[in-house]
Amino acid sequence: MGPLLGARARRRWVHLILGGALLMPYFLLAEVVVGLMAGVGNVLGSPRLTFAAYGASLPLVAATAVFALVRPMSVGAVRALCGVPGERLADGPARTWRARGRTSAWWTLHLGVGAAVSGMSLAVPPMAVVLIALPFVPRLREVPMGDGWFAAAAAPYTAPLLGIGLLCGLVLCAAAAGALLARAAPVLLGPTAADRLAAAEERAADLAVRNRLARELHDAVGHALSAVTLQASAARRVLDDDPGFVREALAAIEDTTRRTVGELDAVLGLLREGDGVDGAAGPGPAPTLAADLDGLLARSRAAGVPITAHQDPGPPGDWARLPALASREGYRIVQEGLSNALRHGTGPVELWIAVRGDEDGTRRELEITMTNPPDTADGAKPRGTGGRGLRGAAERAALLGGRVEAGPDGGRWRLRAVLPLGGEER
Repeated sequence: MGPLLGARARRRWVHLILGGALLMPYFLLAEVVVGLMAGVGNVLGSPRLTFAAYGASLPLVAATAVFALVRPMSVGAVRALCGVPGERLADGPARTWRARGRTSAWWTLHLGVGAAVSGMSLAVPPMAVVLIALPFVPRLREVPMGDGWFAAAAAPYTAPLLGIGLLCGLVLCAAAAGALLARAAPVLLGPTAADRLAAAEERAADLAVRNRLARELHDAVGHALSAVTLQASAARRVLDDDPGFVREALAAIEDTTRRTVGELDAVLGLLREGDGVDGAAGPGPAPTLAADLDGLLARSRAAGVPITAHQDPGPPGDWARLPALASREGYRIVQEGLSNALRHGTGPVELWIAVRGDEDGTRRELEITMTNPPDTADGAKPRGTGGRGLRGAAERAALLGGRVEAGPDGGRWRLRAVLPLGGEER
């Protein structure tokens, strides 16, 4: 009896009753029109006119279903009441006319079949109760039972069987109608090619934002941890011999952690608010070459690694005139290069930052080159080109249409990034 009277069958029955209720405004409007055309005041007194009004209401149902919001409402009801897996149904409003046409077919089927089952659910149970009680309540035999087949079948001893048959027929019809709608829902309310494309684009955009947030966290926190670890280690080694260096290292640790907490708060603010990492949103400004490069170099030097920086901003000779996006991404690439050198390098770091351009100024690029001795062989972790940091630097450059190269070069480790300065983010 589960398929006929179980919890799922009852929910589908409710879904059908909901469809019948939704048909009522359309039916009342069609009833007025049919009554005027037939010249009668009440079409419900005539089965023929009643069915005519029912049929006239269905085109109205189909016409109103082209509105985009009909589909999400229908999908929500199907998911809650029909037992159809959610992944087989489309999310969001119908975007194309083809999808709206399928939604219109569903809306018409739901309301049309639901109205029929609703009418049966209202009429059959009272009729069946009367028939079942007919042999046991003599007064009911005096009540006119109508004419035709019903009056002939309503004999005192056959009436209960007829009543039970009507109830069974109602249950079977409701179960069959519910199963029909459950099968039709994925076909008429399932995702179209446009829906799948939109969902894929939405997932790709969400993944891009998450990747960018991950890069921000990796670059800010990873560099800070590397620098602080080396600063603390260097201070511990000379704690008794060079108090001045220890004070400088502790001051650098304090400054590094304070700045990192600010950057971490900014990235977490973006994550909570759901904004993209575009350098313009969030609780605090992102670091840039123009404003923060000198501090980055100073904190890295405090970790005990000598850094020689060669800066040539080129005409007009001002880092502040770099595009904000290129300045920010350039800072992060330098930060990742220094983090890589602090973790894996064994000697001084040479850093070149320059703005290159054609003579006519039509193409300008920010070029960042960083070299330092390769890893030692005494247990140091080998440096590769596929880590998260270097991969993140390559992604940052690719966003601007640039490139990053990293690897051994003439006995030294070399990181080179080229960022175009003429465009928007790609």
